[in-house]
Amino acid sequence: MKNYKKIVVLTGAGISAESGVRTFRAQDGLWEDHRVEDVATLEGYLKNPQFVLNFYNNIRQKYCLENIKANTAHQALAKLEQEFSGDFLLITQNIDNLHEQAGSKNIIHMHGELLKARCTHCMQVFDWDKEMHVHDICQNCQTKGSMRPNIVWFGEIPFEMDTIYDALFEADLFIAIGTSGHVYPAAGFAEEAKQAGAYSIELNVTASQQQSNFDKIILEKASISVPLLVDAIVAK
Repeated sequence: MKNYKKIVVLTGAGISAESGVRTFRAQDGLWEDHRVEDVATLEGYLKNPQFVLNFYNNIRQKYCLENIKANTAHQALAKLEQEFSGDFLLITQNIDNLHEQAGSKNIIHMHGELLKARCTHCMQVFDWDKEMHVHDICQNCQTKGSMRPNIVWFGEIPFEMDTIYDALFEADLFIAIGTSGHVYPAAGFAEEAKQAGAYSIELNVTASQQQSNFDKIILEKASISVPLLVDAIVAK
């Protein structure tokens, strides 16, 4: 494997599935047995805010504060960041904290994080590891009832898109792990990287809808394929 100078990695739900995090079921529009319209849209939140907050309270407790552990794929990416001599950026579509748990540092959570909250009045973002309620007060502007999960809901723009596109333009290796290729804008990252000249690798249990944009596709569990690929990269 050639020597690379800038690596961009995109991870999706597949990398956390082996740790026990349930994936969004696109075929029937359900997430944790709830309609996404009810729990992952601004309209759903405005209609029944405490119902939505309770949903995130439950999955925050389940996937971030209980016994869900990073797996070997998360750990391998942390190793890659630590041992790779060039520039490294990890972009994740996941809202859990398993990459951080494994030791990754340079991460963009493009869809937000379960362990953060945002004030809709002053837009300040806070670390948040407790339950959230409709009457919570912002610690910055003191506005009551202004706190919401710092999650990108359907119809909202993902975070740090300018930084992401700059990184894709400069990357010479792009790796996508456990992502279906259904949800844009992330589904377009492989094509962006390819057009910019990067060598692209997909690691998945089944080929994604973007398979034509990858130079190499490895169909295997992330817990197996990611450590092997990382070892090959850092050995150079």
